[in-house]
Amino acid sequence: MAAIEATNPEFPYTLTISLPLPTNRLASCALRALEVDAELSPFVRRTFVLEAPAVESPSEPQEKKQKHDPEETKTVLKTTYYATTNRMLRVSVNGFMESLGTVLGVMTELDVDVLKSEMEG
Repeated sequence: MAAIEATNPEFPYTLTISLPLPTNRLASCALRALEVDAELSPFVRRTFVLEAPAVESPSEPQEKKQKHDPEETKTVLKTTYYATTNRMLRVSVNGFMESLGTVLGVMTELDVDVLKSEMEG
């Protein structure tokens, strides 16, 4: 889906949700799982993008930071909604949050990376 300009008068209501995840693999998995369900309303559009966190973890050694593959640093799932009305925005985001809860629940229950980080933390 093409990005919609935030100043588009047809879709004046916007909301961006940034979800940090532990790894790029989990962020990519969440993106693929969530983008399958298209928006049902022609009055709502959304975009997904993976980004690197704005602030890197200070506890990570500098040499490890330098060895990262640029794609591997993209661990934040950024979802932006555009809607014609604030009601349509609210309804769509509520549905998204339900789907997101399901995806994260499955990751927590079944993904070895998540289980490993919980055991270490």
